[in-house]
Amino acid sequence: MTKNRHFEIFLATSPGLEDMLCAEVKLKGFRQPKVVPGGVTMRGGWPEVWRANLWVRGASRVLARVAQFRAEYLNQLELRSKEIPWSELLKPDVPFQVEVSCSSSRIYHSGAAAERISKAITETLGAPNSETAPVIVRARIENNFCTLSLDTSGDLLHRRGHKEAVNRAPMRETMASLFLRKCGYTGQEPVLDPMCGSGTFVIEAAEIAARLNPGRSRQFAFERFATFDSAAWEQMREVKSQRTPEFHFYGSDRDAGAIAMSKANAERADVTAYTTFSQATVSDITPPAGPPGLVILNAPYGTRLGDKKKLSALYRALGTRLLEHFKGWRVGIITTEKSLAHASGLPFLPTSAPIPHGGLKVFLFQTDVLK
Repeated sequence: MTKNRHFEIFLATSPGLEDMLCAEVKLKGFRQPKVVPGGVTMRGGWPEVWRANLWVRGASRVLARVAQFRAEYLNQLELRSKEIPWSELLKPDVPFQVEVSCSSSRIYHSGAAAERISKAITETLGAPNSETAPVIVRARIENNFCTLSLDTSGDLLHRRGHKEAVNRAPMRETMASLFLRKCGYTGQEPVLDPMCGSGTFVIEAAEIAARLNPGRSRQFAFERFATFDSAAWEQMREVKSQRTPEFHFYGSDRDAGAIAMSKANAERADVTAYTTFSQATVSDITPPAGPPGLVILNAPYGTRLGDKKKLSALYRALGTRLLEHFKGWRVGIITTEKSLAHASGLPFLPTSAPIPHGGLKVFLFQTDVLK
């Protein structure tokens, strides 16, 4: 895996959102992406890895596939791991760690497998192993077949680097961007979130419209690799396709603290000029001046029966307000409960499979244009 060699690159996402991620990857100009369980694969070199981390909004992490081989025994795993040219990939003075998952294989003890791979890397490269190292080698052993990857992202990619304040049960930016895409959003219409929390949907929508790279404010694990070219990377980061959005993006929330958080996050993301946040209940929201667009929200779920009964009234109030005042707009509501969504009285299209989110499974309920 030298600087010019092409290899398999895996972009991870939540199960159920793979098609949306693949559509984004194609739109960003990457060649021949393929949907696989849990993400998208494509082929490319290190520049494609850097661009994927910098450009792609929906991926939670980007993995560079180092090697794939059969391994039924720990000794075999260690020997095959020693055959990999680690000196071309990692630096001897940068600590690393190994994380392993095992499934349906003779090698079933992930800790023992991690020890063997770590030993192989240390003996061939000389780099120290550390449980807190920012460089992670990931191994997946499934059906006696081992796939070794370098985690090129480091921190998960929803950590854009310009959002500090979050509220309870926040929607991850990566997932929010794919839900926006699933609702047909392309940056060419206004967006309103009437339960905006820390502003995730509004800020993502504004960034998409302004063509701001999601990874522009952060660092990545690949910057510590032996394959890293700092001059080429800086040149890539400096290329901007930023534009001034034609539309505005709105968030409201009944909580004053949420509005303060949203405004602070929007300022750090440099989208204050395109966003407006105001304190309001769902019964008080009004459509902004201008053309209709998309209303999208991560509604409260309620995990206990009492919560659901109280929340039904909230969903009914939201639905009534939207039906009466937001004709011409589309609606997307993310929630765990079909009964709560239908309590809104909104004319939802058929729903797709649930998406894992924060230990729960959520559905995206969408409408066509409200009439």
